[in-house]
Amino acid sequence: MRHPRHLPYLYLAPGLVIFAAFVLYPLARSAQFSLYAWDGLGASTWVGLANYADLLADPVLRAAFGHAFVLIGFFSLVPLALGLALAAILTHGRVRGLGMFRTVVFLPQVIAMVVVAVAWRQIYAPDGTLNTALRAIGLDNLAIPWLGDYTWTLPAVGVVGTWVQLGLVTVLLMAGMAKLPKEMYEAARIDGAGPVREFFAMTAPNVRAEMAVALTLTIIAALKTFDLVYVTTGGGPGNSTTVPAYEVYTRAFREGAVGSAAAIAVTLAILIFGINLIVNKLVDRPAG
Repeated sequence: MRHPRHLPYLYLAPGLVIFAAFVLYPLARSAQFSLYAWDGLGASTWVGLANYADLLADPVLRAAFGHAFVLIGFFSLVPLALGLALAAILTHGRVRGLGMFRTVVFLPQVIAMVVVAVAWRQIYAPDGTLNTALRAIGLDNLAIPWLGDYTWTLPAVGVVGTWVQLGLVTVLLMAGMAKLPKEMYEAARIDGAGPVREFFAMTAPNVRAEMAVALTLTIIAALKTFDLVYVTTGGGPGNSTTVPAYEVYTRAFREGAVGSAAAIAVTLAILIFGINLIVNKLVDRPAG
């Protein structure tokens, strides 16, 4: 029995309609707003690409995008490196209580980011857990106001991102490594390969798909970070930790510059799409 050629499209139609209504339409409206000067209430004025030109000329916005790229290192690259090592040890080593360890590592992913931010704000406080521990071991000179220092506040926020994303990356990589056949490792050991050579020659290349998924999810998390910055630093001190998503909120709801906020949001969406496209192309490329 032959099915009509259009039948697959009928199956896809409900999902496509929902996707168009809740993703494509708001995105299109944001792109439209970005071409106007509008305070969100009154009449709007057509300004063309002026909001995008302001985005390039504004040093605060350029700094915000720079901070987002710094956070990619903490949210994506550091967890990927640590996650690869952790997953290899936990998968190939005989670790007791593996299930419990996996749950504990993944736990930050199920806690609301606002709760995480409040907890870490207490840890980073001048008289918080971190400084108390440093003073207890005689490192008083390292006890600084972590969320009030122009140099260390952004890395301090990034460390929170590393803590949150490490569990997700580790669990994803462990799932990929668990699928690799044990016979492959046994054959390599017979040929004299050690654990380090096994990792770089067999384990890492065979979990490229999981690495792509992990990088995609964590890069998106880094670039759209808002609640963590809002609760811990409010973009300060000065503008040293402001990020694009925080600037969208500030301009849209505090300054009444909806057009400018929409231009930042559209640029951020294009940036997220472009970076993840490049990452997936690189990871999917056949090994040379």
